[in-house]
Amino acid sequence: MSGNTARGELDRVEHIFDRLADGYDRQIGWSERVLLGDARRWAIERARGTVVEIGVGSGLNLPLYGAGVERVIGVDLSERMLDLARARSASVPVELRHGDVQRLDLPAESVDTVVSTYTFCTIPDPGAAAVAAWRVLRPGGVFVAVEHGPARARPVAALMRLAEPLAVRFAADHLTREPVGYLTAAGFTLEHFARTGRGGVVFRVLARKPEQTS
Repeated sequence: MSGNTARGELDRVEHIFDRLADGYDRQIGWSERVLLGDARRWAIERARGTVVEIGVGSGLNLPLYGAGVERVIGVDLSERMLDLARARSASVPVELRHGDVQRLDLPAESVDTVVSTYTFCTIPDPGAAAVAAWRVLRPGGVFVAVEHGPARARPVAALMRLAEPLAVRFAADHLTREPVGYLTAAGFTLEHFARTGRGGVVFRVLARKPEQTS
């Protein structure tokens, strides 16, 4: 993408989530009850140390952080979503930032865990977000992701692909985007991968930045 195109796409996604913010918790709550399951908790249980949550959204994960987590830095494009996140209670220190997760404004090798729950589907350039996560993670740090992707059943996956252009247009939601390839391309080593949820649409991923990097 050119600079102007990339900025325009970020502005579009920001506008979409500002618009969707008031109904977001209700919508994702229904999706998790019916389709996705409790993968969110699985992700947060694997977070340790200083955590960056990309696409923190309305802050649904914040009350789940606890043992082993020192602080959480939540980054999101939508100020309206961040307003909702600020109202969440948390048992660990939380800092919420308005920003672009494709270009994290953090020092290199400064965090222990990057968390992404149902976020990669909305990022304009997920490859850039994976590279940004790699940069800020300390050697040995982990990227924990829970994302939705194509269903196991080919007919259902085909229907998802047919619906995808409308989902992208109105909700910035790439229904069939898979996270693993972006992470391995950035240099991460895949340590855990499982498919859960109805039809196997949920991808649970734990990827590690090697202790020694070139």
